Amino acid sequence: MFNGFSQSVMGASHEKTGLVCQDSSAFKVSDSYAIAVVADGHGSKKHFRSHIGSKYAVESTIEAIDRFYEDTEEFEANFPKYHKMILRNIEKQIIANWNSKVAKHLEENPVTDEEKSKFTDEEFEKIQPESYYGSTLIAAIAGRNFTFGVQIGDGTLVALFEDGKAVMPMEYNESAPANVTASICNSNAATMFSSFYTDQKKMIALFVSTDGLYTSFGSEYDFLDYHTIITSQLVNLEAFKQIIVNNLTKRSRFGTEDDISLSCVFDEPLLNDSIGLIKQRVEENKQEAADRKAESLRKRV
Repeated sequence: MFNGFSQSVMGASHEKTGLVCQDSSAFKVSDSYAIAVVADGHGSKKHFRSHIGSKYAVESTIEAIDRFYEDTEEFEANFPKYHKMILRNIEKQIIANWNSKVAKHLEENPVTDEEKSKFTDEEFEKIQPESYYGSTLIAAIAGRNFTFGVQIGDGTLVALFEDGKAVMPMEYNESAPANVTASICNSNAATMFSSFYTDQKKMIALFVSTDGLYTSFGSEYDFLDYHTIITSQLVNLEAFKQIIVNNLTKRSRFGTEDDISLSCVFDEPLLNDSIGLIKQRVEENKQEAADRKAESLRKRV
């Protein structure tokens, strides 16, 4: 029923400076549910193990969803009625999983002299150990009868439901209030999540991406149109995988130069049944884009 893909590409700026890719991504599909997840390790110097933290964020999310789905029938019966409470519990489980992984890694891999060398002793003492691994996180989950997502920090979630229109159920969030970065490493991380839930529409495809993708577009219209085009290509997934790698790499090199991750899950039978509608949406979007461009030119005259 479900299928998917995930891909992370190193940002052009990281290639130039020799930094590792700080993004991580993954997807998982089963008969009952599908998960798409990405995480973006923070770039500032105190988050010097963020590439590990983003990997743990992705793993922790999949493990949390797996745990809640251990009894599929019970979960699917209870979630529609109690989704707000259950979403909070899922978020707490993700944070607990992540903290456990980070603590274990730090115990087995103490901070090295080389890692400390970028700080004065006073600066280093002020950094909370969890901050070494700081990362954002965004995940989209499709069940048999509902769809939901969770997010902490920036990044985007795009959904195409049965009407074939690409939408962002959670608004793009560049920063948290008071310029505090929402991060999985924060002491109050469990309270900083955004989430969405719906059981009113059938899901065709779900996408999550780190902010390097969104910021490579000139407008939200173009960003959403891009996801409609991708959806139209998913019927030939194996042939499409290398194309998307090339495109994401190009977007980094000629866009923000940031790491970019994109993960997707989709309902394969519904996509096949809806491919005509998706292709129609692609053409309509092209016309609307042309109309917007023409209107913009008229206003300049």
